[in-house]
Amino acid sequence: MSKETPNLQLSAAENPNLAEVKVETVRAFEGSFLHVEKDLVRLPDGKQVSREYIKHPGAVVILPLFEDGTVLLERQFRYPLDRVFLEFPAGKIDAGEDHLECAKRELKEETGYTASDWSFVCTIHNAIAYSDEHLDIYLAKGLQAGEAQLDAEEFLETFRAPVSQVLEWVRAGQITDVKTVIGAFWLEKIMRGEWVV
Repeated sequence: MSKETPNLQLSAAENPNLAEVKVETVRAFEGSFLHVEKDLVRLPDGKQVSREYIKHPGAVVILPLFEDGTVLLERQFRYPLDRVFLEFPAGKIDAGEDHLECAKRELKEETGYTASDWSFVCTIHNAIAYSDEHLDIYLAKGLQAGEAQLDAEEFLETFRAPVSQVLEWVRAGQITDVKTVIGAFWLEKIMRGEWVV
């Protein structure tokens, strides 16, 4: 096995020996929010197969960190899994919307809080086998409480918890939402001064 550091993320043009090349696309389903594409693709060995995947506009995740080391979380029912999840605030990016502005909007709408200090943390791809969705994670500090402005179809509760408690809930399997798990690990590193954003 080579000891060289691999190229971590290469485009199809940069890595043709692994690339799958689109031959044609058919929209299999068009919803108001999500779309399903069914593409015919050519594999590196020349064979053709179909690939079905969900088109998603992308989303933002906010890590609202208070000066006392607590974070703001939400309890929200998620229909596909028929249960309430503990999550960081998050939301879909509207067409043409700046990602940071989306994060500010979502934090205000869902929780009522605004923040004076924003930092980009990272981008994650949470479902690479069947969706093009990406989530941009932002750290929000300098938090000020206000009035939430939930959408008509949105029901959630907010609460504060220490980051150490959030990590314990992750360890115990009580937090399983991937954006919240990754956000908690980032917060731990940031608060220890090990990772800088």
